[in-house]
Amino acid sequence: MAAPVQATIEVDETLEDRDSAYGDDLRSYTTSIASSVEAYPWIHGRRFHAYKEGKYQFPNDDREQDRLDMVHALHSLIKDDKLFLAPLTHPKRILDIGTGTGLWAIQAGDEFPDAELIIGNDLSPIQPRWVPPNVSFEVDDVESEWPEHRPPFDLVHARYMAGSIQDWPALLGNCYKALAPGGWLECSDWDLLPYATDGSMPADDAVLRLHELLIEATDKLGRTARPGPRLEEWVKGAGFVNVRHERRVVPFGMWAKDEKLKKAGAINQVQFMEGVEAFTIGLFTRTLGWSAEEVQVFLEKVRKDAVKKERHRQLNFHIVYAQRPEA
Repeated sequence: MAAPVQATIEVDETLEDRDSAYGDDLRSYTTSIASSVEAYPWIHGRRFHAYKEGKYQFPNDDREQDRLDMVHALHSLIKDDKLFLAPLTHPKRILDIGTGTGLWAIQAGDEFPDAELIIGNDLSPIQPRWVPPNVSFEVDDVESEWPEHRPPFDLVHARYMAGSIQDWPALLGNCYKALAPGGWLECSDWDLLPYATDGSMPADDAVLRLHELLIEATDKLGRTARPGPRLEEWVKGAGFVNVRHERRVVPFGMWAKDEKLKKAGAINQVQFMEGVEAFTIGLFTRTLGWSAEEVQVFLEKVRKDAVKKERHRQLNFHIVYAQRPEA
């Protein structure tokens, strides 16, 4: 397993003197669809999608939707509150694939009221019904054959698809075909292998072990949990030009000295703590052969290690945007 490219974040040494207040500090930072697709299956107390059941390995229940909204806030912070980095000022037609709770598409509708159409698609119909007039949502599988879009899109947006896509080159080929000449694609995703540049994360760290098992399970399914570092390669292979690749390092916890990174780390840790069961209960039982009881015992270790502030874990986040040639 290749190690991620590592970047060093300066540690806030004063945090060591605020041990009793650490938990309080952390919380203060994070103060017409067919009925068949809503016939959700339940696995070990968590609700999963019904349409093409089993393609997506994680829940879609209210708890997971709340976590996804936190991830949206984290991504917004990482991108300096920009919806996208591609050099577009007035996109008229936008497609958001794997839209999740739909927050990105809704914000795009608010930010670009003159846009003709903004479509968000997902396997789960969990998006709000009250949205800007130019926003609509579809239940769809982005790995199935795409309909022909006429007129085509000015922007196709995809983020946080780690562990979900089996054939990235095919997906990006469909994105290419859905774009107008000169249109832009932007993909943002993780390398879900944590590291610590200062040696503060031991090899038996349970948070690290969870991510290693997550990578193992998604690899078994052919759906990598580490797409971020390969996005540039795949995008170029699909025929895009003017490819830009930006990398962000995101801490886990509030240990960074930089205030923006401290806030990002706080959100990242909270969404992780809220999501540990979502990451594992379906995937580990169905793919790794664990029992639900084994998962819960393991998660107790994960939760204990996750709040050890002396462990300076971080993850790499990759943003790749590129253009379909003008002609």
